[in-house]
Amino acid sequence: MNKNLQLQDNKTYLERQNKTESNARSYPRKFPIAIKKAKGSWIEDVEGNSYLDFLCGAGTLALGHNDDEVNQAMIDLITSGAPLHTLDLTTPIKDRFVGTLFSLLPQELQENGKIQFCSPSGTDAVDAAIKLCKTATGRTSVIAFGGGYHGMGHGALALTGNLHAKNRINGLMSDVHFMPYPYSYRCPFGLGGDRGIDAACAYFEKTLKDPESGITKPAAVILEPIQGEGGVIPAPVKFLQTVRRVTKELGIPMIVDEIQCGIGRSGKFFAFEYASITPDVILASKAIGGSQPMSVVIYHKDLDLWESGAHAGTFRGNQLAMTAGTVVMERVSDSSFLEEVNAKGSFIEQRLLKMKGSCPIIGDIRARGLMIGIEFVDPNGEKDMLGSLPPSGTIAAKIQKECFEHRLIMEKGGRYGSVMRCLCALNVSYEDIEKMLVILEQAIRKVAGDET
Repeated sequence: MNKNLQLQDNKTYLERQNKTESNARSYPRKFPIAIKKAKGSWIEDVEGNSYLDFLCGAGTLALGHNDDEVNQAMIDLITSGAPLHTLDLTTPIKDRFVGTLFSLLPQELQENGKIQFCSPSGTDAVDAAIKLCKTATGRTSVIAFGGGYHGMGHGALALTGNLHAKNRINGLMSDVHFMPYPYSYRCPFGLGGDRGIDAACAYFEKTLKDPESGITKPAAVILEPIQGEGGVIPAPVKFLQTVRRVTKELGIPMIVDEIQCGIGRSGKFFAFEYASITPDVILASKAIGGSQPMSVVIYHKDLDLWESGAHAGTFRGNQLAMTAGTVVMERVSDSSFLEEVNAKGSFIEQRLLKMKGSCPIIGDIRARGLMIGIEFVDPNGEKDMLGSLPPSGTIAAKIQKECFEHRLIMEKGGRYGSVMRCLCALNVSYEDIEKMLVILEQAIRKVAGDET
């Protein structure tokens, strides 16, 4: 064994990573540690330091690190002699996974649903869904929304709002049109509140029904019921219902991207359930694999017009992910579990709102279940027409760094990286929530003192 590999310090591992890994790596720049162990909401680096993890694989670890039941299910599979890799051949494990997932769908999709297993990342599910809808409709244009995030693949990136990731990439998928997404704190129409929601609904409907809009009838409309990377922005119920009604009237498939906000994160199994709608296509990844790589597209059978081999992927038969994912779905979908998610989310939100009242760098708090965002602002900046101060990614970055130095890991997002996001384990303890809030408040108040 290389003697250097025995050196148990973060610096050695990070230096080696810097020499060998791509310049595209991101998290090690914010959290410069080498992780040795992880359990529940805690991780430990190679130097023995423990960190409270409120990122949890960007929301992938619904039950935290190394959940006992999830791990035991995977151990039992490995020791059973069952195959671990099956392409798209069926197995009893896959059959149980599909049956469990379908039992949690709206009735219309339970009875008429189809599923496509994709390559492991959510990006591939997005690309598969667009191919599916273009094949089924024979149309080419796609409607997406400002602030949306759908992945880093060439097609998925074209549907993503963030310009930083796109500016240096030429020739992304063409014929993508972006529409305003309701965001009361920074309303794209400068209205805010119910008026801003009404404007977003009217704009969407009138544009798609206007023969002079310049946008040909789309193959699909894709949106996140709660924008994640865009800054934790829940879509208002009225907006989701309007998009569903209009797309149904016009025969346009509606795709809901539940890759981050789904599988219990919002306090319901799927976030679109808040609007009591049934989409044509659901995208799921991250938590649905129970900590293992997995992505799927669930869709109405009327769209199932592509041919054999139209979408493939070598690792779409990940039996470990199906085994672990079944455990997660069964646990998370329980009504008492979801009640706890909502209770914990409300507990965090109320504490943050109380903090906001005395902290001028907090502009807005947004929460749905345990998907929570804190938008930081420049207290010395000029207010916009809605009275909102300018977003400050600089302040958010200082708070993130301060949190990390006190052993709390949280990620940023939103416009200019101004939103700190809570993506903790859904079964996080109140004790760990309290520890998070103490560290976060200390960090916020320290940075606020420096800024005001």
